[in-house]
Amino acid sequence: MPKNILVVDDSASIRHVVGIALRGAGYNVLEAVDGKDALTKLNGQKIHLIISDVNMPNMDGIEFLKAARANPKYKFTPVIMLTTESGQAKMAEGKAAGAKAWVVKPFQPEQMLNAVSKLIMP
Repeated sequence: MPKNILVVDDSASIRHVVGIALRGAGYNVLEAVDGKDALTKLNGQKIHLIISDVNMPNMDGIEFLKAARANPKYKFTPVIMLTTESGQAKMAEGKAAGAKAWVVKPFQPEQMLNAVSKLIMP
């Protein structure tokens, strides 16, 4: 049974590239265009990992992460922030909200898949 990964990014090209890498590695990919859209995907189905951008319209990645953590079903779902933000303050804010890893764009698909494999149990 493939593991479900939710990819949250307002850039269609980033969602496409991440989706190709994840599907190629055998994962099932769900996509959301921002934090609000992502919350609608957290509808009780099992999500094994979330990959989220930080800077998005409507609801940014940090606010989305806080909202996801408030849902008991997704409280412990690992989250990777995939973002252009590399400042220590923003990274600390993400970690405080519950992010388990931080991958800075531009990224190599192997770098992201390595982070994914460390956070999803077989």
